[in-house]
Amino acid sequence: MPDLTPLAGATIAFDLDGTLVDSAHDLIGALNVLLEQEGIAPLPLAEARPFIGHGAKWLLERGFTAQGHPVPDEQMPQLFDRFLAYYSEHCADLTRPFPGVVECLTELKGAGAKLSVCTNKITSLSVPILQRLNLVKFFDSVIGGDLPPKPKPDASHLAMAVATAGGRIDRAVMVGDAATDAGAARAAGVPLVLVSFGYTETPVAELGPDILIDHFDELTEACLRLLTACPA
Repeated sequence: MPDLTPLAGATIAFDLDGTLVDSAHDLIGALNVLLEQEGIAPLPLAEARPFIGHGAKWLLERGFTAQGHPVPDEQMPQLFDRFLAYYSEHCADLTRPFPGVVECLTELKGAGAKLSVCTNKITSLSVPILQRLNLVKFFDSVIGGDLPPKPKPDASHLAMAVATAGGRIDRAVMVGDAATDAGAARAAGVPLVLVSFGYTETPVAELGPDILIDHFDELTEACLRLLTACPA
């Protein structure tokens, strides 16, 4: 059993979609409902999966454009509202934590780490998902893309997530799956762990993580390595 002492007081900030939870079926399902309502063919899950991670408006823009029907700017607000109305009722129909998430969060929390969710999904959608999946109890803060001055990849988003969890940015680790997470970590000077199973348009290895993991059972050791490399 490794010495978990370096985790005490450290803050581990997590992306949500594609990192903590596999939410693609519900997100793409909501997108496809809107496409079909507009008389447009739905998108296959595998094709639309990389569009997740930049927020709902980005998902809508990319999804409609991929089907040859870009959304005019003046139509986006009502389309966005319709998406939120549907998705809020179906956000956890098929969404589930990735394998090993619960065990990992339990271990990190038990070792004294502060945990935060740092996601570009709006907070009012993020919290209900965490509640329905019985994950919210692990987190000291949940900061969606609507709360900071600018969302990821801006450093202010990650800084807010760490601060509101009661942590210090110089004792933090970012865990994510995509370019927005990598950008926020680099901008904030925070070590970066990326998962290989998430949603990204850029191959994850090309995003330059400090450590790339394939399963959550690797995360505690990865955090220990990074926090030991930059001790308090």
